[in-house]
Amino acid sequence: MRVEAGVVQLIINMTYVYILKSFKYPKLYVGSTTNLERRFSEHNSGLSNYTRLYLPWFIVYTENFENIS
Repeated sequence: MRVEAGVVQLIINMTYVYILKSFKYPKLYVGSTTNLERRFSEHNSGLSNYTRLYLPWFIVYTENFENIS
């Protein structure tokens, strides 16, 4: 919480926990991020060391949490 000129501001960042499943292999991946769309794209573009081995992926679960700083 931040106070500026008598106004209280809440800064809310959403954090996502997600589970991916490989289309081709019996593999699951659990991760967290503040930008789910970007992170999912990175996984399916081969930019993650582990997930590039088991492309392609699809999302089977997401849950979001609020972090107030």
